[in-house]
Amino acid sequence: MTTVKATLIGGPTLVLRYAGLTFLTDPTFDPPGTYGNLTKVTGPAMALEDLGHVDAVLLSHDQHEDNLDAAGRTLLSRVRHVLSTPHAGERLDKVQGMRRWETAILPGGDADVTITAVPARHGPRVVKQVMGQVTGFVLQAEGWPTVYISGDNSSVKKARKVAEAFPDVDVAVLFAGAARIERLGDMLLTMDAERCARVAALWPRAAIAAIHVDGWAHFTEPMDDLRTAFAEHAPEEQLVVLERGIEHALA
Repeated sequence: MTTVKATLIGGPTLVLRYAGLTFLTDPTFDPPGTYGNLTKVTGPAMALEDLGHVDAVLLSHDQHEDNLDAAGRTLLSRVRHVLSTPHAGERLDKVQGMRRWETAILPGGDADVTITAVPARHGPRVVKQVMGQVTGFVLQAEGWPTVYISGDNSSVKKARKVAEAFPDVDVAVLFAGAARIERLGDMLLTMDAERCARVAALWPRAAIAAIHVDGWAHFTEPMDDLRTAFAEHAPEEQLVVLERGIEHALA
């Protein structure tokens, strides 16, 4: 297999080099500050103007500033392929809304890439209408590792459905950090460390890269909590800790 390379920009924003294409997840490039009800405490490791060419944006959802901010929105107009939820496709120009299990095929420099929209839920079922639609993605290409990107998913059950459909995932990018907001109390809006370890067990040979762990005040579990959870509940070597701004080989 050929190597998947990833660079963490910050929060949920990851540059993923795959099959000769450059993918970007949830673009967030605004500086620290207060955005609506959310507070950003750490700026991006790379400025938007230094990003370079992006072939496709994989946008888990568009309705929250910590997943798509003002600077990120300016990027969408110059990227050829932007994939997201059906509702995002209705709200934003240039966005291809994908229903659950729908696929899109992008010609890659090395091989065509099949992208499948997969289940995700942004918090408990009782706040589904409040939090809105969210999606994950699976990337496949001949001769390349299979990659799962969870999006802002808090549900192990949703991840298990992905594992049933794609049992041979080689790399799982999990949006973690145990996000909570005051008006919803202790409800988990993204996975905590223990849930991440349970998802990792679905693919015991996969490399697990956790992102969206810090950078915002509403994230309640730092990377050290993930290290502890993996040491207790999953093979510790599965966890790949991405240093911001540094390219890492994931598989």
